[in-house]
Amino acid sequence: MKRRSLPVAAAMAATAALLLTACGGGDDKATDNDKIAGADQTSESPKASPSASTAGAPAETNPDGVDVSLPKDINLVFDWTKPANKNEAAAMDDAANFIRAIYHGVDKRTTKDAAVVTYSTGNGLRYAKTQIDVRLKGGWTATGTRRHYDATTRSTPNGNSVEVAFCVDSSKFYSKEVKTGKVLKGAPSITDFDYFKIVMVKFPTTDSLWQASKVYVEAKAAKCQ
Repeated sequence: MKRRSLPVAAAMAATAALLLTACGGGDDKATDNDKIAGADQTSESPKASPSASTAGAPAETNPDGVDVSLPKDINLVFDWTKPANKNEAAAMDDAANFIRAIYHGVDKRTTKDAAVVTYSTGNGLRYAKTQIDVRLKGGWTATGTRRHYDATTRSTPNGNSVEVAFCVDSSKFYSKEVKTGKVLKGAPSITDFDYFKIVMVKFPTTDSLWQASKVYVEAKAAKCQ
């Protein structure tokens, strides 16, 4: 959501929601030798199954049998290179699917979307629902291009948790009023740049599914400009 484009009261509410769910936002002092925060988080079973209507969807919009497709005016770009490590590559893929799931929920106007409960658990699920709720209550959806880049990964020794960290550029990504279709734009600023750390945990019954269990956000991230 384009935070700078929202009405003041709504922007304050959105910011408060983000802070409540970021769990340590601004944690930019971590090193490769630090433990991954929340790495002992256990996975929960997805609470909803994919709908039959997604059965014929292309694989790139229907990973793990779950629809994460988005309307043409929501363009999420993941400008990163997969790591050689198989687990880290899979975790990175599903970190992208977690972001897609949030905006799929925004588009479908529900926090109970199958994609959201498939690609997140614990704090990650709460984060996703809060982000969707802010937009539902404000009467907004999203439009434009949101770029994700400069991604890095690191694993716990047992390989069951992977931290996926990356920059986000939302300078061309805006809120849009659902009822009127009005796009809310503002002047570009440092608020367009965030640094994310998402702790992905392997779903216990499969090697292919990873869920976001923790989300850390550093807002106004100058290092991402």
